[in-house]
Amino acid sequence: MVSRLAEVSGWITSARAVARARVPRVSGHVPASGILGSDAGDDTGGDALVTEVLKVEMMASGTQPTVGELPVTDVHDPGPQPAPVPLPAERVIASAGDLLRALSAPLRIAIVLQLRDGPRCVHELVDSLDATQPLVSQHLKVLKSSGVVSAHRQGREMRYELLDEHLLSIVEAAVDHAGEGSVR
Repeated sequence: MVSRLAEVSGWITSARAVARARVPRVSGHVPASGILGSDAGDDTGGDALVTEVLKVEMMASGTQPTVGELPVTDVHDPGPQPAPVPLPAERVIASAGDLLRALSAPLRIAIVLQLRDGPRCVHELVDSLDATQPLVSQHLKVLKSSGVVSAHRQGREMRYELLDEHLLSIVEAAVDHAGEGSVR
């Protein structure tokens, strides 16, 4: 048992060294973590790693791991795994991420919903959203630069309108989903 403990202790030391080498240093400081312990080299954080090593040993020896009196079951189906779903090109995914970031602010969502019935001037949006004109203009600028809305001058005023009905559908679906209480 003592030699096994020494062997596990050696694994912990090796794992810490490898993990520390992979943790990015910020101003020469290595952040402490539950597995690595502190940078001072104490053994307080090794408990999680010891637990993992013991789990691996139990699985290799055929012993069923338990939590209290209950056996721990594997949640993965050992059967055949489904084929990966083909993904669009990286640029398409990146563009979708940019679009979703542009729609991520609550005021921008409200602006999109206000524009669903047609173009509006900034002052109309300010009045309906109960927000300041500079704040509404700032959010309109983000929506315009991301291709969600367009602006055109009408006399002395700028009128904004949605460029794509698909975006309105995304916003409406998100709002409906949140309204159902499924998002917390």
